[in-house]
Amino acid sequence: MERSLEKMVDPTLAEMGKNLNEAMKMLEDNQRKIEEENEKKYVRNDIPGPLQGSGQDMVSILQLVQNLMHGEEEDESSQSYRLQNVGEQGHMALLGHSLAAYISVLNRERLRNLTTRILSDTTLWLCRLFRYENGSAYYHEDDREGLLKVCRLVIHSCYEDYTVEGFNVLYNKQPVIYISSAARTGLGQTLCSQDVALLDRLIKDDINSGKLPLLLVANAGTPGAGHTDKIGRLKELCEQYNIWLHVEGVNLATLALGYVSSSVLAATKCDSMTLTLGSWLGLPAVPAVTLYRHEDPSLSLAAGLTSSQPVEKLRALPLWLSLQYLGHDGIVERIKRASQLSQRLLENLKNMDFIKTSVEDELSSPVVVFKFSPELPNIDQMLHAGPASIIQPPITSNERDICDTFNQWLGEQLAQLVPASGVDVVELEDEGTCVRFSPLMTSAVLGTEVQDVDQLVDCLKMKIPILTCTLQLREEFEQEVKRTVGLSYIEDLSWPGLGVVRYNSDRKNDDKQEKEAEKINTGLLKKLNELESDLTFSLGPEFGGEKNCVYIGMVTEDLDVSELVETIAATGREIEENSRLLENMTEVVRKGIQEAQVQLQKANEERLLEEGLLRQIPVVGSVLNWFSPFQASPKGRTFNLTAGSLESTEPTYVSKAQGTGTTPPPTPTPNRIKQRLPGQKLFKRSLRSSDGFSETSSVSHTDDLEKMEQRSHSVSTVQEQGTVETEKAEQQNEIAQVNDKTEDLQSDKSQQSGNDCTKVEEQESLR
Repeated sequence: MERSLEKMVDPTLAEMGKNLNEAMKMLEDNQRKIEEENEKKYVRNDIPGPLQGSGQDMVSILQLVQNLMHGEEEDESSQSYRLQNVGEQGHMALLGHSLAAYISVLNRERLRNLTTRILSDTTLWLCRLFRYENGSAYYHEDDREGLLKVCRLVIHSCYEDYTVEGFNVLYNKQPVIYISSAARTGLGQTLCSQDVALLDRLIKDDINSGKLPLLLVANAGTPGAGHTDKIGRLKELCEQYNIWLHVEGVNLATLALGYVSSSVLAATKCDSMTLTLGSWLGLPAVPAVTLYRHEDPSLSLAAGLTSSQPVEKLRALPLWLSLQYLGHDGIVERIKRASQLSQRLLENLKNMDFIKTSVEDELSSPVVVFKFSPELPNIDQMLHAGPASIIQPPITSNERDICDTFNQWLGEQLAQLVPASGVDVVELEDEGTCVRFSPLMTSAVLGTEVQDVDQLVDCLKMKIPILTCTLQLREEFEQEVKRTVGLSYIEDLSWPGLGVVRYNSDRKNDDKQEKEAEKINTGLLKKLNELESDLTFSLGPEFGGEKNCVYIGMVTEDLDVSELVETIAATGREIEENSRLLENMTEVVRKGIQEAQVQLQKANEERLLEEGLLRQIPVVGSVLNWFSPFQASPKGRTFNLTAGSLESTEPTYVSKAQGTGTTPPPTPTPNRIKQRLPGQKLFKRSLRSSDGFSETSSVSHTDDLEKMEQRSHSVSTVQEQGTVETEKAEQQNEIAQVNDKTEDLQSDKSQQSGNDCTKVEEQESLR
């Protein structure tokens, strides 16, 4: 400003302006100082912590973001594992978002030219890659938004006055949108054909009733099982009735491959399709794309499929960068690798028992759906029957629920054991609960490799025997529990395991029965978990489970169900008896204390009568006791816990020793745990075939232990000569001879005499 003043011609005006400038500066400085002092005096207490002061530095902000993303408790290795699969192509997509924000501040002309180039390039590349010629593209964050815009476009096309009258124009002819029934899985070729015929009749009925068929949504890979509709026949039907055909699904990704199935290839003739490239190619935060064909740009603009705002066109920038980075070969390789992973898993599943697969096109389907299908009578008929089995009576609801429960457990176990596989659990209308492997949606992000598929197969092979054995032993466990006194079988079809059991207390008091049952079953669960066994005992699911029960998990084929049930019942009885013994003892002690208080009070009264009234006077009593001491024997009481009665302490003072009283009887312990082989855990059936003996000459390991102990005792009584070392050596020899075969013992009997005969007879008596 000073330089501009110097250029003025009139020096007076220049001087006046200079003085005015200095005066204003002084006033502004003074006002600024006053404001700063007032700001220091007034501090707002409602400002959040991160916003207080002069702000946070970049390192602190990024550290906060990292903690929110991964959690402070996780280590660096787990964080790096989650970030490493983003890959360089993912970095390009993330760079696109940053560049979009930077480009948006350019001048309008340069911004318009740049966004037009980005949008046209990306649209052309996608149409060529996925065989969709002469198409336009709409980029959207929500993959459902594209179908919404297409619906608006069709409404604008079919209702000329929609722009003016809005939804009022729809009253005369109500629009109808059709969703393909092939989204239901397990229906086969015949039923799909019937669906098209049924749709034809449905469209005719809607037209006759004054409605306007508007849009049909078909699937090239349903969300659940990856099945594809008869898109070719549906396209013919749509052309006949002037209906817009929209296709979506995961199988659309295979359009980029060299070989494409005819059912998926027919999708290139549809009016619009939605592509989700982010999950297919492992690109984070890239938009979904809806490709469509329409000749009127004004209607596309009215429907929101195109925009005149340059910033809206920048949505395609992350894809524009990522597609160039990957190139055609990189895009095809990722899609092809996902299909190969599916084929590898499918080939292994075909050779597995008790596994049923649901795949439409075994040559190119990128989705594999499978389930554990046990050999139940009704289910076995469904497996081996043809397409007509669809209309046969379905399996019972209980069998269906059990299968769904076991498949839910199987899917969760596989996802936990092999997280890189990306398997998940899906609920299908006809098949029930299944396990889905869709590498096209997950492998690019999770980094799924061939070894992950092989590991998934190995885990599945380990889980199938557990599932089959548990399912076979459930009925035996139920019957065994129902035959056992004190136990109740709780039917819970949603529990993946052997079953649910409850110990019932025989207490008749309803007020205390529930509390007693909770106490006993809680203690029972604790005792069972302390045993050395391979079984899992729990309180069941966190939500929806039965109360006061013990839930038993999956089991193996060597489970001894009878021993398990006997152990549960005996342990429950032991806990109940101990609980009642404690309650009875508490009551006895309480009554004993009350009785002792009464007796002690009575003894004090008797002592007062014996001492006389004068001895109770403070001064007189002391003098009288000094001249004539009063000799009184101490009378106390002791409480005998064994007998539950009060006893006098006079015998203690006479004998100068504490009496032992009656020895309590030993607490009976249930003999529920049988002797086991070395290393053998509880509830396991021992396999006799591993002993190496014949059925006639072999003995069990438990019998061997008993005979060895008896033989050791007999030999020690027969031997009367020799030193102690000789006796020990002979005992060891005799113990070793117990496991000999019967033939050896018979031959020894014919050869010995005298004292040896006596020894053999003892062996025979032991046997």
